[in-house]
Amino acid sequence: ARILSAAPAPLPSVSPGIQRRHTLPASEVRPLNAQDAVSVFEIEREAFISVSGECPLHLDEVRHFLTLCPEFSMGWFEEGRLVAFIIGSLWDRDRLATEALTLHKPRGSNAHIHVLAVHRTFRQQGKGPILMWRYLQYLRCLPNVRRAVLMCEDFLVPFYRKMGFKVLGRCAVTVGALTFTEMCYPISGHAYMRRNSEAIRFPNAPLTLPPPRANDRQMDV
Repeated sequence: ARILSAAPAPLPSVSPGIQRRHTLPASEVRPLNAQDAVSVFEIEREAFISVSGECPLHLDEVRHFLTLCPEFSMGWFEEGRLVAFIIGSLWDRDRLATEALTLHKPRGSNAHIHVLAVHRTFRQQGKGPILMWRYLQYLRCLPNVRRAVLMCEDFLVPFYRKMGFKVLGRCAVTVGALTFTEMCYPISGHAYMRRNSEAIRFPNAPLTLPPPRANDRQMDV
């Protein structure tokens, strides 16, 4: 039988909202894991289906990469809620091929960025560029990674150029009727950075970027 307390439970000394802020960091950046897959896919689906009609990764593929190589993912959480993420894997050729969409090559030296997405209520705040900057700094601390590569639709090329990516040309990969531009970013890591890697942590002071210009807003993720 259930035993009910005769006396009422003591009231908390602070409100639940304040307690929550004490137990969950306001902002946290960490590698993702398979338990994050559903939250990742919900953000990805909303971000991409309305624009291109295709998701870079389906739910089973999200789980696949977060199980196989979680160290090449990064998620930004606000009070425990995923608001932005990157999923990547390693690739072992100079240019992307169709197999790069589903494979992780542990001996590869190219970090293939499959997807960067931001939750719709957190867009227009510069979170996409900030998270990408953190990810690129993190890659500098990993052994054997010499560059980051990605493929994107043409309208996103200026967005990635602002972050230092260079155009390699047309990508050999197509998805249905969609074609892509292939881009790369050189990872010139230094020994001291690799020895003292804390890039996966969120900075103590908030990172700031100049506010987007009016004609840049459609590319702000």
